[in-house]
Amino acid sequence: MTNKLDPWSSSEINDYSKLFEEFGISPFENVLPEIPSPHMYMRRRVIFGHRDYEQIAEAMRTGAPFSVMDGFMPSGKVHLGHKMVMDQIIWHQQKGASAFVGIADREAFSVRGFSWQKCREIGVEEYILSLIALGFKPDGLIYFQSGCGSVKDLAFELGVKVNFSELSAIYGFSGETNLSHMISVATQAADILQPQLEEFGGPKPVVVPVGPDQDPHLRLTRGLAGKMSMFRVEERENANGGKYLSVRSKGAPKEALQELKKQIPGKVKLYEEHLDIIQTPDYPFLERLVSQINQPEKKRYFTAELEEVSKFANEIKPYEFSGYEEYFVFRKVWKLTRKILDEIVAKVAAEFEGYAFIPPASTYHRFMSGLQGGKMSSSIPDSYIALTDDPKEGAKKVKRAKTGGCVTLEEQKKLGGKPDECSVFELLLFHLAENDDELLEIREECVCGTRMCGSCKQLAAEKMYEFLKDHQEKREQAREHLDEYNIIYKK
Repeated sequence: MTNKLDPWSSSEINDYSKLFEEFGISPFENVLPEIPSPHMYMRRRVIFGHRDYEQIAEAMRTGAPFSVMDGFMPSGKVHLGHKMVMDQIIWHQQKGASAFVGIADREAFSVRGFSWQKCREIGVEEYILSLIALGFKPDGLIYFQSGCGSVKDLAFELGVKVNFSELSAIYGFSGETNLSHMISVATQAADILQPQLEEFGGPKPVVVPVGPDQDPHLRLTRGLAGKMSMFRVEERENANGGKYLSVRSKGAPKEALQELKKQIPGKVKLYEEHLDIIQTPDYPFLERLVSQINQPEKKRYFTAELEEVSKFANEIKPYEFSGYEEYFVFRKVWKLTRKILDEIVAKVAAEFEGYAFIPPASTYHRFMSGLQGGKMSSSIPDSYIALTDDPKEGAKKVKRAKTGGCVTLEEQKKLGGKPDECSVFELLLFHLAENDDELLEIREECVCGTRMCGSCKQLAAEKMYEFLKDHQEKREQAREHLDEYNIIYKK
C-alpha cells in the first residue's frame, strides 16, 4: 500500500489520487454539481474526496434533516489546519445542519498523557474560543468526551462489536497499545454516531469533514453503524433476475418484524429473521408507503419527492421513454422507496430499543504544507501559523515563507513561478483570498512571470495580519458569551 493513514502522526500524502483506489474514497468533483452554493474549499478543489456525500447534498437541496460532526484533540495550539475543519463545520451549520463538536479529551488523556485539567484548558482557550469566533452558532452542541454521558454509553455498546484484530488491521495497534487508547477509538465512533440517537432526532445523514489521515475512524464507524443496526434494507434479486427490497435482521425480536409487516403496505412475506417486500417499485405502493410516515415534516418531504418523480414520469408517455429516462424514473422511485422504508425501519427499531444508524458520510481535504516547505510540524513554530499568534508575528512568518519562485528576478520573468509549490499561494488559496477571480488572476500572473514573489508575500502578510487581528478580537468577544453556548464539560 502506497499510503499509510495514521490519525495520531503528522501524515504526508504524496499522491491524493491513489486514495481513491486504495481506500475507496470517491472524487469530490463528481458530487460538486449537486451542491447548492458550494464552499470555497469545494470550488477550489481543496476538498478532493468524499464518502456518501450525495446524501448530504440531497438533504441541503430538499431541507431534510442532517448533521455535521467533528472533533478536536486538545493537544496544543489551534492553527490554520484546525481552522479548515472549523470553517466546514460552520458552513454546514449555516446550510441547515445540526452541529456537534467533540473535544477529544479521552483521546488526549490516553494518547498524549495530558491531565483532565490541561485538556479542559486547551479545549476552551484554543479550540472552543476560535470555533465561536469563526461563526459557530449557539444552537450547536460542544462537549468534552469525558463529560458526555450519551457518548460514553454508546462507546461501551460499540465496544461489543469490535475486537482487537479489527483495530490492529485498521490502526496498526500492537500488544504495546494501552487499553485506554483502544477505548478512545470506540469513543470517537460514538462521537460520530451520536447525532443519530433518538434524543437528537433519530437517524439522519451525518457528515464528518476530515483530512485523509482521519479516514481510519470513518472506516471503523461505518462498519459499526451496520453492525449496531437492528435492521438493514437490502436490494435483492429473485431467480428471474427481478429486483426487490428485503429488510434483514439478526437477533431482532419477532414482534419487531411483525410490527414492520403492519407498517409496510402491500405484499410482504414474513420469515424468521427477515421480510421481503414484493411490490417495489410501483407508484400505488409508494403512495401508500408515504402515508405511513407520521411526522408531518417528513411526510411533506417525501410527498414533494414523489410528486417530482410522478411529474417527470407523466410528462413522458411510456412508449416515448428513452433507455436513460426509463432508468432515471426507475432509480428515482426505487431510491425514494428505500428512503421511506429506512424511516419506517428506524421508527420500529426505536420502539424496540434498537438502533438504525445510517453510515456516516465524510469529506477529505488536502493538508496544508509547512511554511518552510515539507510537513507542518507543531515542534517547528515557523512551519505553521497559530490563530493566537501575534498578528505582527504572523505577518513576519508569511514573509519568511518558502515560495515557488525562481532564484533570480530575471528567471522569474522568463520562466514564471510555480504556485502549486508555493506555501504563500497556498495561504491565499486556503484562507486569505476570498474572491475566486482575484485568486485566479494571481495564479496566472505568477505562471506568466509578471508577478514577483515579493508582491505576493506582501499581499498575504497584510491579509494575515488583518485576519489574526480581527479573529483575536472576536475570540475575546466569544469569551464573554461562552455561557450562551451548549457546552458539556467533564463532571
